[in-house]
Amino acid sequence: MEKPVKRTFIVLLVLMLLLAVVPQSALATTVNITFGDEAEDDGGGGFNLIWLLFLLTVLSVAPSFLILTTSFTRIAVVLSFLRNAVGTQQSPPNQVMVGLALFLTFFIMAPVYSQVNEVAITPFLNEEISQEEFLERATGPVQEFMLRNTREKDLALFMNLSGAPTNDIGPAELSALPLTTVAPAFVISELRVAFQIGFLLFLPFIVIDMIVASILMSMGMFMLPPVMISLPFKLLLFVMVDGWFLVIQSVVRGFQ
Repeated sequence: MEKPVKRTFIVLLVLMLLLAVVPQSALATTVNITFGDEAEDDGGGGFNLIWLLFLLTVLSVAPSFLILTTSFTRIAVVLSFLRNAVGTQQSPPNQVMVGLALFLTFFIMAPVYSQVNEVAITPFLNEEISQEEFLERATGPVQEFMLRNTREKDLALFMNLSGAPTNDIGPAELSALPLTTVAPAFVISELRVAFQIGFLLFLPFIVIDMIVASILMSMGMFMLPPVMISLPFKLLLFVMVDGWFLVIQSVVRGFQ
């Protein structure tokens, strides 16, 4: 993985997870911002102005990294399909759906981030490992999570597009793949699974729509929209089968 890509990913990971996983004693550590020749005098420990501007730029793309390297994509798409299948338009509202997807993402990614904190962040803050080793250790668990949920066909696609050999790929070769190859393969694999789940979610509600539409046509009530009659029945079906429990359980277990 190229150093700029690694550095960007690690900065984002630390910023998103420091408050959640780093011990309180470590949070008291301060970062000195130095400029010009002062950054050279302190042995490179401070940030120069260019690095500070780079950090500010990284913060603007932090949501993209959160979406594309975690389980957020699958969860958000499945919840969107569910709302469209039920036909409730804007209920639940977008804020609720995104918030639920975000907290489910934290729940699913908690073991991965805990491993990152244990093997990379804590030793690095204690000055037990170098920066290069910190980068390697921190990207390992997240990339392993993505590879575990990536279809081989999708991974081979981006490996072929990048010119990497695809024959006799073992665990060592997979762990050495750059993030620019693993991330897009992981995303399209997640979208494929999310669309499969969405198709299964639509089936029972389509049956209800067809039954209601057939009954209204047989009664000659052509001017009455079938959606007005089918929506209460779809809500009743969803509540009776405990739909939220089943959907969330299926999505979370899909990553286990």
